[in-house]
Amino acid sequence: MRSLLRFLVKNYGFLLFLFLEVVSLVLVFNYNNFQKSKYLNSSNFVSAGLYSTINSVSQYFDLARVNKHLAEENAMLRTHLQIGISSADIDSDTLGYGLIEADTTFRFTPARVINNSVNKQQNYITLNKGRKDGIKPDQGILSPQGIVGVVTGVSESYSTGLSLLNPRWSVSAKLKKSGFYGSLSWNGEDYQMLDLLEIPFHVKLDVGDTIVTSGYSSIFPEGLLIGVVDEFKQPEGENYYDIKVRLSTNFKSIRYVEVIENLKKDELENLESSIKDGQDTN
Repeated sequence: MRSLLRFLVKNYGFLLFLFLEVVSLVLVFNYNNFQKSKYLNSSNFVSAGLYSTINSVSQYFDLARVNKHLAEENAMLRTHLQIGISSADIDSDTLGYGLIEADTTFRFTPARVINNSVNKQQNYITLNKGRKDGIKPDQGILSPQGIVGVVTGVSESYSTGLSLLNPRWSVSAKLKKSGFYGSLSWNGEDYQMLDLLEIPFHVKLDVGDTIVTSGYSSIFPEGLLIGVVDEFKQPEGENYYDIKVRLSTNFKSIRYVEVIENLKKDELENLESSIKDGQDTN
């Protein structure tokens, strides 16, 4: 207390000046409309700028939660689209029909990429979802831009898989325009390019043609985007095009994906296995 009194006495003149300055400013702004309006406008401008900055920072730190929510919502919507429930909002009591539910085959689970490589000869991807989330080997991995790879290993909380940028794995793909299909694989060079094989010369082909999944496997549904034809050649002495496909997925920036589960995979594989076994016994 004694130190405070000593400080006040020592700086009495300066403190009195500050007090009178504040009083004079209050009187000026309160009794002069021009100065008052200028003060309010400046105050609002500073406050708006401060609130905008705080809001931007808050939104930045909230992006992870928003992205997670959007990924879960996208997975749910994809699942509903695959279910194919349709309704014409018609009274079933009067016309004898109403909700028509189609066959359910695929289910989508959102996941976040926690490790990924693009510059190796054999590239892999790691996800933050595992066995407890329903993830199993041989399930497809899909990004918002197109297909990514296939799950190969699963632990309780995580899973790993081969990406498209791995020569050990190929996917059945087709030209969306004509329906002709072939095998799509990576040659270990450009991370943006894959080779589409087994497309015969008589098929009409153009740069920019869309390449999608064929549906001829139990991993991916038909029609998922893969990329577009970047260039093609007709090698001499061959019967098939040499086609370069530019991937729609940017493997250097993927963060959120969806894991695709074929709910009828076991049934399909058991049926096909029984047919092969029957042929082998004859």
